[in-house]
Amino acid sequence: MCNPDQEIGVGLIGFGIFFSFLGLILFFDRGLLALGNGSVSFFLGLFFIFVRWPILGITCQTYGFLFLFGGFLPAVKIFLFQIPVVGWLLQYTVPVSYALAISMFFLCSWHSFTP
Repeated sequence: MCNPDQEIGVGLIGFGIFFSFLGLILFFDRGLLALGNGSVSFFLGLFFIFVRWPILGITCQTYGFLFLFGGFLPAVKIFLFQIPVVGWLLQYTVPVSYALAISMFFLCSWHSFTP
């Protein structure tokens, strides 16, 4: 009948169709619209990787990832600083902590201007 790869593919396509239909039904929901903006760029990057344009694809996926989870990065930073060894390294390694602080500043200020 079907091999396991085909079964997995059919299942993933089914989930994709279901969530696409759900997205169409809830099209004007503010939270879903915000989630959809980063998802489009993430999946566009996946498409670019599949058509063998990896640099453009990875760039789009990185943008989509930062857009989707950018608001969560300050919580990740706080969590990393509370881990005993990692927190000490981040606290006393000047370039890494400055890079984290600068990236958090730009991400937080950028997300505050999005609707």
